[in-house]
Amino acid sequence: MNITKNLVAAVLMTIVTTLILGVIYPLAITAIAQVAFPSQANGQLIERDGKVVGSRIIGQGFSSSGYFRSRPSAAGTGYDAANSAGSNLGPTNKKLIDAVTANVEAARKENPNAPIPIDLVTTSASGFDPHLSPAAADFQVPRIARERGMSEADLRQLVEAHTEGRQLGFFGEPRVNVLELNLALDRDRPLKK
Repeated sequence: MNITKNLVAAVLMTIVTTLILGVIYPLAITAIAQVAFPSQANGQLIERDGKVVGSRIIGQGFSSSGYFRSRPSAAGTGYDAANSAGSNLGPTNKKLIDAVTANVEAARKENPNAPIPIDLVTTSASGFDPHLSPAAADFQVPRIARERGMSEADLRQLVEAHTEGRQLGFFGEPRVNVLELNLALDRDRPLKK
């Protein structure tokens, strides 16, 4: 009799906690988030001409020489949303050394006399970092100015206008959102086709 009573209590407790913690609580938090923080709850999507072109918080690849390139991605085949993860390769791993070496060589060809910022040649922990350091954006200015037919000074002003400071004045480092910068670049100085 005690075993049956304990079993019934355990099953009822499992059902009640599953309903509360697995259904009611998530629905309540989702509803609160949709009301209080709708942009954040929906992925901080960026629209242009009524079409979603990306997210403010998820990096994406840009291969055209007329755009700022994002930080390299180790997620799947590169910016693969189904494989969000860093490479987990250690500093002595040959695959990591070869990848960084290839990235350094490519960067040297682009801007041979400038120091190469580390975030242009290494991947982020998530594989989807939407930001670059201001130094990494500045490194790309000569190429983009040449491709867009604009002065480097004007392009540096655009980078400066899109540089975000530290959060709350002391967390993190200054950063540039690559997608937002490229969208502003297209708005102000479209690529010639």
